[in-house]
Amino acid sequence: MAKKMHETPMLDELETGPWPSFITGLKQVAKEKDYMVDVLGQLETSYKDRKGYWKGGTISVFGYGGGVIPRFTELKDENGQPKFPDAAEFHTLRVMPPPGMHYNTDVLRKMADIWERHGSGLIAFHGQSGDIMFQGVTSANVQPAWDEINELGFDLGGAGPAVRTSMSCVGAARCEQSCYDEGRAHRTVINSFLDDIHRPALPYKFKFKFSGCPNDCMNSVQRADMAIIGTWRDNMRTDEELARKWFAKHGMHELVSDVISRCPTKTIQIKPIDQVKSGPTISSVKLDDQNALEIENRDCVRCMHCINVMTGALAPGKDKGATVLVGGKRTLKIGDLMGTVIVPFMKLESDEDFEKLVDLGQRTIEFFADNALEHERTGEMIERIGLVNFLEGIGLEVDPNMVSTPRTNPFVRTDGWDEEVAKINARKSAA
Repeated sequence: MAKKMHETPMLDELETGPWPSFITGLKQVAKEKDYMVDVLGQLETSYKDRKGYWKGGTISVFGYGGGVIPRFTELKDENGQPKFPDAAEFHTLRVMPPPGMHYNTDVLRKMADIWERHGSGLIAFHGQSGDIMFQGVTSANVQPAWDEINELGFDLGGAGPAVRTSMSCVGAARCEQSCYDEGRAHRTVINSFLDDIHRPALPYKFKFKFSGCPNDCMNSVQRADMAIIGTWRDNMRTDEELARKWFAKHGMHELVSDVISRCPTKTIQIKPIDQVKSGPTISSVKLDDQNALEIENRDCVRCMHCINVMTGALAPGKDKGATVLVGGKRTLKIGDLMGTVIVPFMKLESDEDFEKLVDLGQRTIEFFADNALEHERTGEMIERIGLVNFLEGIGLEVDPNMVSTPRTNPFVRTDGWDEEVAKINARKSAA
């Protein structure tokens, strides 16, 4: 006989609005699991008291130093025993997803069956760090559950001060905007840093994220210590047949209001066909018998807006690769940071290209391990020591593309410029 449900008036309120509530799902699970009955009881108490009653601890599986998030209840009765005994432990297994988050239904059913047997039945696809989150399991069941998940071919993700689970978009598998093989890059990099994932030994966490184009569907520029974002360095491609079809359907008003006026650098212009310029950096496409689009590719900042609106008619160039940025993170010591460009363009096609990417990641992580303070992310370390010192530490030359905020003062002293130019030229000659 199932355990009697606790009174949960505050949680019940969450089911009264117009949108689906997670409480409804938890109650459904609670019909078959006493575990979830007590989880709901503890959650109701937390809402009532406005206090979280979970504390950490240490839980692991054989061969790993991280990947399990321990949670023990702090709610005790007058005898010092857990107030909700069936929910005294609510640990989470972080499991790495496949690159691009590709699953088949057979694997998903097996995962669900494993968690029904050993855990609460709650699985999140995916957590903030990208992991599959198997949420809610007792200490005794952590190892048996993990053994079965591992037999499916999956590995534990990162937790604590370590390299964390990476994320990659579906990319080349389904998206025509992809500029490199995200799945290969993801797998190559992660396989090279497995020891740094499973045995936490860094000052704080370090995340890789892989987005196939500047749309950055993985939000890597905001969330990754090292973001690899697809881009191109030649002219935007055009398709006249598709451009004419788009223009015939949407018209001049939509073209101006949704494409031309929204270009941040005024790269695109509408011109009479006989006035369109030609040149090595110009792309153009006819819209009808009178009008054409002229694109000055030198001004394009790869924001993707025009390509997203006129997909097919406009497309990324053929000379594709990736931009590498470091230092993105959410709020911690000094607030949110976007990634800073450290490699403006990197080809990612050959085995050698991917080896260079791994080497860059290795140098960055080693510098981070040696120079960051405890509980300090890569971006915060760079803010503290300066970008130039970081670049020197990982062996990269300064590049204008790394400038995040141009000078606001138009006056600049040129004392010593000739000597600095001579030093730069000497370094290039030596290389």
